[in-house]
Amino acid sequence: MSTLADLIEIYIKQQLKQSEDQAVEISRAQLAETFSCVPSQINYVLTTRFTLDRGYLIESRRGGGGYIRVVQTNHQGKNKVAAKLFQQIGHAINQRDAEDLLLGFHDLEMISLKQLQLVRGILQRETGLYDLDKDHLRASLLRSMLFIVVHQ
Repeated sequence: MSTLADLIEIYIKQQLKQSEDQAVEISRAQLAETFSCVPSQINYVLTTRFTLDRGYLIESRRGGGGYIRVVQTNHQGKNKVAAKLFQQIGHAINQRDAEDLLLGFHDLEMISLKQLQLVRGILQRETGLYDLDKDHLRASLLRSMLFIVVHQ
């Protein structure tokens, strides 16, 4: 028997298959209503089942009902996906999200394992020296290092 999370995942994947550009825009609230669950259940499915290492990119839009765009990355060029990953860095990024982005670049074969480990080590060392604004420093360092590594 399928769990609710499985059913939501299947539904979203069916929507992706039917789309022409391997992307679908969904409303968190409408999807929660369809499956008679709370919106946080939708968030759970998106964050655990539609990850970059599984070949998906999630763009979240606040306001207007909380629309989310799910993009199947393996159907786009690496440069488009890399550009979207760079955008996800933003002005600040926490340690976990930075790690996910590094793994995403590695999965796209845009950085080697050695480069991933080097960037990871520098981020941990440099941000460990500061108590305040670690997320801002991490974002700035990550953006700069990935730009250099990817464009070698």
